[in-house]
Amino acid sequence: MTYRQGLKFRHVFGTASKPENSYQNVKISKSAWDSNWIAANNKYVGICWGTAGGGSFAVIPHETTGKLPSNYPRYTGHSGKVLDIAFNPFNTQLIASASEDCSIKIWQIPEEGLTEDINEAAQVLLGHNRKVGQIKFNPVANNLLASSSTDQTIRLWDIEKGEEKIKLEGIGGMPQSFDWSFDGSRIVCSAKDKKLRMFDPRAQTTAIQEVASHTGIKGSRICWLGSRNRFVTVGFSRSADRQLWFWDADNLEKPLIKKNIDTSSGVLMPFYDDDTNLLFLAGKGDGNIRYYEIINDSPYFAPLNDFASKNACKGACILPKVGVNVSKCEVVRMYRMLATSIQSVSFVAPRKADFFQEDLFPETRGMEPTIDVDQWLEGENTEPIKISLEGGFVAPEPKKKFVPEKKKQEDIVIESNNPEVLRTRLKQAKKIIEQQEKKIKDLEALLKTKN
Repeated sequence: MTYRQGLKFRHVFGTASKPENSYQNVKISKSAWDSNWIAANNKYVGICWGTAGGGSFAVIPHETTGKLPSNYPRYTGHSGKVLDIAFNPFNTQLIASASEDCSIKIWQIPEEGLTEDINEAAQVLLGHNRKVGQIKFNPVANNLLASSSTDQTIRLWDIEKGEEKIKLEGIGGMPQSFDWSFDGSRIVCSAKDKKLRMFDPRAQTTAIQEVASHTGIKGSRICWLGSRNRFVTVGFSRSADRQLWFWDADNLEKPLIKKNIDTSSGVLMPFYDDDTNLLFLAGKGDGNIRYYEIINDSPYFAPLNDFASKNACKGACILPKVGVNVSKCEVVRMYRMLATSIQSVSFVAPRKADFFQEDLFPETRGMEPTIDVDQWLEGENTEPIKISLEGGFVAPEPKKKFVPEKKKQEDIVIESNNPEVLRTRLKQAKKIIEQQEKKIKDLEALLKTKN
């Protein structure tokens, strides 16, 4: 390809962690749901855990490598399998989970780590009346979370107040994947009806653009290309070829380019690093990871080297840039879920010099929100605050402590006849009643002492 000589990252190579530096003896969820099953931030790796009943997930500190104990402590508050997890991008100690039980829960991660299972969430978000399959935090607004469900809606939540703020409808089928734009103003979604839809949630609750997409029967995925006004989709053709399509976010009339990848059957998981313009494709069931450098002119991307492995991937995620090892010129780190372990793959751009490489590490997205939920709802548009990684990164203390507002009993509204939803509502109502009864007893005891 004529572009290859001018590519900046053509010499990036991936190296897998050794067993002693991996996370061994993990129990991966056996659910058939199409999820990545794993998430990471600058301090932890989280995985959806396989359990016989109910649902749970584990949060593992980066340094806790090697073989985990069989009774490793987990977050166990869901009555159905956990289908997705997401770390709050502005608070290292906050994580959200979505479940088959139709609920979303927000959890505080103890600074000292877990010593036993935790089943009491900091906040519970109720509103979906079918299983919740994907959750993603807004990239600029603090405590704003989006969730998609098989009830064919995407809902936006203020997780601190525990309130649903916006419900996006007219999706036309079960949502398969969605992603926020770089500035958090738009959401693009793919659905089972084989269509793409672009939403401007604050303008209207139905799609502002809609177009036919991949025609295959298997699921498709979406990944916004950072600060570019473009995104990619991966899916299948009618003849089961795996495909990569590029789109202009302002004009979904047709893809900018279409590329057939191969004929493998595993769903591709796309990840993008905006600082290096690198796009990664990790296939479920694949041992290899393809990566491309995105360029401005047609054909928009150029293939680089593949990472090859004999171990099949069950799920994957990439680490936020603030967590990479700058001194080793690690430009991207990916975590792969294998059969019983989690393996990290470090993508390095080799350099002879030992000083900070400004061209490899431009200013990157930090952990400071630019606006809050109310400002976002009022229409403010901002881009993420960027920071320099020279000298290392220290996560800032959140300017505002996360203090969830618990719902009162009279605020619990039964909206569905779905048994899982009703069970979740009943459990929450009983918990509130127990808390109120305890408060009454405490007050009665205090009154007796005064008399």
